[in-house]
Amino acid sequence: MGRHLPPFAAVRAFEAAARHRSFKHAAEELCLSPSAISHQIRALEQYLDTALFERDGNRLELTLTGRGYAGKLTGLLDQLDESTRAVSQAGARPFRVLCTPGFAARWLVPRLDRLEFGDRVRLRVSTGAPSTDFASNGSDVVIQWSVTPTAGVSTEPLMESSRYPVISPELKHRAAVHRPGDLLRLRLMYDETDDAWGEWFQAAGVTPAALPQGPVFPNCELATTAAERGQGVSLAYDAVVRATLASGRLVRLFEAVTLPMVIYSLAYPEGRAGDPMIRAFRDWIFAEVAREQVGVRVASALA
Repeated sequence: MGRHLPPFAAVRAFEAAARHRSFKHAAEELCLSPSAISHQIRALEQYLDTALFERDGNRLELTLTGRGYAGKLTGLLDQLDESTRAVSQAGARPFRVLCTPGFAARWLVPRLDRLEFGDRVRLRVSTGAPSTDFASNGSDVVIQWSVTPTAGVSTEPLMESSRYPVISPELKHRAAVHRPGDLLRLRLMYDETDDAWGEWFQAAGVTPAALPQGPVFPNCELATTAAERGQGVSLAYDAVVRATLASGRLVRLFEAVTLPMVIYSLAYPEGRAGDPMIRAFRDWIFAEVAREQVGVRVASALA
């Protein structure tokens, strides 16, 4: 019996529109007009003899059938994309990793020479939270912040860490920091993503009437970089700054720490769980994390 396949152009248009929840954004991705996207989707609905979207003025929602169909198509198209690239780039395919600048600079790059195919890694950094939309992020794996489950994406908790204050050696000497309470007269660096100065002072047995003023950075990496430059004190993640402390560019202050939390996860498309390079990268990065004893205690394994 021959295959019963829908028009491929219509399938691409529908899958993109379903993923973006927008004809306009789907049109931009596929270099078509929104009207062309709409025409293709109507053709697919006629082919399937069922509605895939509910249209109410400018509002666009997937039907229950459309939602289920879109989820399956995204996985199939991801596999088709991977298979096509594997054939066209056999033996020289780059491995694309998307992560934050801080993770890249302080943790990943210094270890890449221990990855068997490290010379084939194409590293991309994201100024914000790295996207796990593998249909558009141009990546094979993503090192994402924390743990955020996404449909069609396998997300494995990778690294957990507590936090403690760090300071440049020069500023520590100049400011005569001896007790946790001494930090209240210094400039503190704040992290708008997950600031935890209040938690740390509580762990250190200090109850300040108010925290000192200080700049607020969009992520912990910028706050830690400012501390390296002697601009103040940052609350850094132990798992990320160990090498920086070993180099002497920063000094840890005090024994008190915040409670450990998952700070990074490994994400990749569910449909590519068997990809040899993803499996090899996954095994390597978990081994590197285990070597430093900063891994999440219970990490799932690839099927």
